[in-house]
Amino acid sequence: MTNKQQLLNLLDALNSVKILVVGDVMLDQYWFGDVNRISPEAPVPIVKVNRSQIRCGGAANVAINAATLGVDSILLSVVGNDEAGKNLQNLVENQQNLTPIFHIDQNIATIVKLRVIAKQQQLLRIDFETPPTRQILDAKLSDFAKQIQNNPNVIILSDYGKGALTHSSEMIKIAKNANLQIFIDPKGSDYQKYKNADLITPNRQELAQVVGSWHDENDLILRAENLRKDLNLKALLVTRSEEGMTLIGENNLVINQPARALEVYDVSGAGDTVIATLSAARAAGADWDLAMQFATLAAGIVVGKLGTATVSVEEIKTEINKI
Repeated sequence: MTNKQQLLNLLDALNSVKILVVGDVMLDQYWFGDVNRISPEAPVPIVKVNRSQIRCGGAANVAINAATLGVDSILLSVVGNDEAGKNLQNLVENQQNLTPIFHIDQNIATIVKLRVIAKQQQLLRIDFETPPTRQILDAKLSDFAKQIQNNPNVIILSDYGKGALTHSSEMIKIAKNANLQIFIDPKGSDYQKYKNADLITPNRQELAQVVGSWHDENDLILRAENLRKDLNLKALLVTRSEEGMTLIGENNLVINQPARALEVYDVSGAGDTVIATLSAARAAGADWDLAMQFATLAAGIVVGKLGTATVSVEEIKTEINKI
């Protein structure tokens, strides 16, 4: 069977996969406009806004990336009782193949990332966020244990460091006791909370923050392997932007996958696409090499789009047929 046919068969197999996504959700808001003059009040551009757009970000973008490809997806997270939270819920509820389970925290504001864009250039980002309360997080952990009983093929923890994954260590333990795979997109410098997961997917900057800067390729592999062993992971995947991605796994497994981006326009949310497609591919039975090829194809498409984005089945098929 040719590699092209393997990828096409994998794409067809995704509609038999079930994924549980847990993590920080946010509303990505965009204000688009024109700049024709500088403010007389301060040396800053005046943006005359002519349109706006809202999209799902964080763990919600991960779940939507999977659902768009036909994966039966469940999203478990926390939002506030506010307009942003309602907008986020509406967006998710209108997505096919996606079941949202949102805990409403009366004491927080839903996370919002507001980007101001003029002439395709991001001028400013404004963040609104407050961490979830302990009572809500405890309820969410209880819900997580219930969702495990629905036997998802794989669990994704999408960590943006906003508090929704405070109980990540407990979630990993619950998942492993149920013999379920758990893949994590990590955040921060404390990776001990991810111990005993199956896979983590740091980008190169995130990995360097934990293991230090590497001198060459061999040094990168050595540092990543030491971290993998320390955390008792099955594998560690480093996403490396224009350098593609590298997987370091058990039994001295090392796989390098070159990038396939036709044109890099915006890398926002590319990590969401990678972990969604890689996890779905593995759940559908792909080996690491094929799963990485599939994730690279998807990521190469989304970085050519503005903001957090997804890839369609037809877009993936088009890229596969170019191989």
